[in-house]
Amino acid sequence: MFKKIAIASVITWFILGVTSLSFAMDCGEMAHHVLAQLTGDKEHPSPAVNVGNKICPVTGERIDEAAKVTYEYQGKIYNFCCAACPEEFKKDPDKYIKKIEEEKKETNNSQEEPVEVEHQHSH
Repeated sequence: MFKKIAIASVITWFILGVTSLSFAMDCGEMAHHVLAQLTGDKEHPSPAVNVGNKICPVTGERIDEAAKVTYEYQGKIYNFCCAACPEEFKKDPDKYIKKIEEEKKETNNSQEEPVEVEHQHSH
């Protein structure tokens, strides 16, 4: 009887040990991920965030969700109306980021959808 209890105890401690080790490894990975985000670790970057712009910053046209093109820049995903626009964006990102921020500010202030403006699209 003592032998069965001893074997059951060893098996239980083994299972608990493996489970605890697995949990510790998971926590370690999570802690490493959080630390990477806080320190700007380039090997383990945080996921990019979509800025959610509905107007193309290059052409000023409303973005068709079915045809939109995205481009990631400095941890943010920007939306464009066509494949040519990200190339233009790359030439002067700050200029276009400012346009997106202004669009969002206007949208938040008016609580309405931005007015679609007719522009000649030359791509």
